Amino acid sequence: MQNHNHEVDITDLSHDGRGVARIDGKTVFVAGALPGERVRLGRVQRHRNFDESKAEEILVRSPQRIEPRCAHFGHCSGCSLQHLPPEAQIAAKQHVLAENFERIGKVAPDRWLEPLTGEPWGYRRKGRLSVKWVAKKDKALVGFREDNPRFVADLARCHTLLPEVGERLADLGALVGSLEARAEIAQIEIAAGDETVALTFRNLRPLSDGDRAALVAFGQRHGLAILLQPGGPDSVVPLWPEQVPLSFRIPASGIDIAFRPLDFIQVNAGMNQRMIARALELLDLRASDRVLDLFCGLGNFTLPIARLAGEVVGVEGEAALVARSRENATRNGIAGAEFHAADLAADQRGTAWAQARYDKLLLDPPRSGAAAVLEYLPRKGTDRVVYVSCHPGSLARDAGTLVTRHGFRLVAAGVMDMFPHTAHVESIALFER
Repeated sequence: MQNHNHEVDITDLSHDGRGVARIDGKTVFVAGALPGERVRLGRVQRHRNFDESKAEEILVRSPQRIEPRCAHFGHCSGCSLQHLPPEAQIAAKQHVLAENFERIGKVAPDRWLEPLTGEPWGYRRKGRLSVKWVAKKDKALVGFREDNPRFVADLARCHTLLPEVGERLADLGALVGSLEARAEIAQIEIAAGDETVALTFRNLRPLSDGDRAALVAFGQRHGLAILLQPGGPDSVVPLWPEQVPLSFRIPASGIDIAFRPLDFIQVNAGMNQRMIARALELLDLRASDRVLDLFCGLGNFTLPIARLAGEVVGVEGEAALVARSRENATRNGIAGAEFHAADLAADQRGTAWAQARYDKLLLDPPRSGAAAVLEYLPRKGTDRVVYVSCHPGSLARDAGTLVTRHGFRLVAAGVMDMFPHTAHVESIALFER
């Protein structure tokens, strides 16, 4: 590490929301800096192919720069773009996607879809808070990690979390600090349905009656369901109330999806509804269509598709989620959906579902993308693919495969602001044969 007191011009924004500059031809990523700014760097951390620093002083400000709403911005790693207005954030995300398409996939969409945006604050209904008892401070910290992941940010509130939790981080810290097991609470998982907000405390040892009573009293006082997780994901048990029914509605499809506190659901409820509507629009479903939905999770897309298509097959790697998808189909009176558990990172071309005929394909893979699946799908007869992505690099790579190997055209693509104020780029793309 060297302290250089360099002044640099910021020319671009990186995929993780840092400014990009060059010193003697070498790229420097500068936290807290925006394109068009001139900044004085703090300490420069050197690496072989790039360097890293922070903006110590903004000498020339970007006209787009705004005051971050959160007092913890710059220390907490939860957000990286609060110094940009939301409309500039989404434009930067579209730029990242376009650059990835060009550089990695060697493709470009025929047209760009209007970005999907929503309420930029208080949107996070799912998240994991780190917890750390700091004996020196006689205080329990509850929040996201700092930029240095060894430390938990000392947060009073979080503006991106649902207010029921985001406004109570200091209260949660005081609660954990009052427990006998204060040093054995590792994290708190947040999961909110439409009616219930649940907090799952990861307790590394059994709790005393006094600690259990304190947690119940906190839940009752603030209207929060409290659960404990003494072991793996299957060990979660409700503490208060006895039953914690969690579900969210997709009103446009008349569907209600039940889930459990540790299940994967989309973080942003409003954006999830807009995203489903756009996916259905791009799929252009007919009553005669047979659709394959890969990486289907709880049936977030599968069940709305089933309302419009003749038949839909959902495939997901996690057997527990497949079981819940089936329960959700029954719960919503849907007969035309079938579900299979299969590891989609492995070769599944020998399975009956992979060999069947489909008119349309929906992909919603994890960050790693769908490379393994695209070795053997889509088969002949599947002329339309809608790809929902949480990582622009893997989408760009897979777009290249669909275009060059499978004979598709990238008809349209667009970004969705699922995670305002963070550098996460969620996107959707339409391919036609």
